[in-house]
Amino acid sequence: MDFGEVLGKAWRIVWKHKVLWIFGIFAGCSSGGGGGGGGSGWQQSWDSGQPSGPEIGSQVEQAFQQVGQWISENLWIFIVLGLVILLLTLIGMFLGTIGKIGLIRGAFRADSGEEKLQFSELFRGSLPYFWRVFLLSFLIGLAALVIFLPLTIFGVVTAGIGFLCIVPLLCVLVPVLFAIGIVVQQADAAMVIEDLSMMDGVRRAWGVVKKNVGPVLLIWLITAVIGGVIGFVLALPFLVTVIPAAIALAASPNEFPTAIVAVAGLCFVLYIPVLIVAQGILTSYVESVWALTFLRLTRPPEGKGALESLPANA
Repeated sequence: MDFGEVLGKAWRIVWKHKVLWIFGIFAGCSSGGGGGGGGSGWQQSWDSGQPSGPEIGSQVEQAFQQVGQWISENLWIFIVLGLVILLLTLIGMFLGTIGKIGLIRGAFRADSGEEKLQFSELFRGSLPYFWRVFLLSFLIGLAALVIFLPLTIFGVVTAGIGFLCIVPLLCVLVPVLFAIGIVVQQADAAMVIEDLSMMDGVRRAWGVVKKNVGPVLLIWLITAVIGGVIGFVLALPFLVTVIPAAIALAASPNEFPTAIVAVAGLCFVLYIPVLIVAQGILTSYVESVWALTFLRLTRPPEGKGALESLPANA
């Protein structure tokens, strides 16, 4: 396999057919993150007088009672919030799966010589593959949850000592997860490009990966490096906006730097659309590289185009 041809062709496809950027943004909807914050004022409370043990227990119990009462009186807020989170999660999973399928189909069709890719055609054509691709990702995610959730609970319950005990197991699981991720990546392509069922797609992908361990590992390494470098570059503007605010806050801990924080927040909000588009382009490129990798490793000797091998409903 010509790695330079695959990497170059994937970029030309993504740059020419910018409709794939939309599917790249969709594909990014199935992942997310979160954060938390902290508090202050404990040192002042400590210096002003230490409550006794029974007093602390009484205060904690009273606080929990107040919180419980507030929750029981405003239960509808948590119900609505839970439903909204569930709805957004379902929408994210749907768009993420459709985005991945659309990128695979788009890359295959563009590689076969199709001059114009239409959003409506890619979207409609991706629907027949939705459940098999989604089910495979769901089962893999469920298996990972079943494996790692007990390990995490064990580590927390043992105050971190358990994490040290499972380090050897993690050293084995991490390479296995990487291998599974590669197989799933190729299974998605097999299900879409060859219209296979989920199990047949997994078997097909396993056969391709097993016969081409070197090429797929190199492609994984290249895409991981590209993703890491571009991800770092995309994160730099956040650092540029956060660091001045952090320095100002550290220099004057008693005075909140309202102006600097406001400017940093505005820059952060303005940068979010740029970040979403950039991440969509990166996702489009990486998925296109994997799609072309599957195509190059499975192309018939007579050199028929990918479009000819697609099923009629594609």
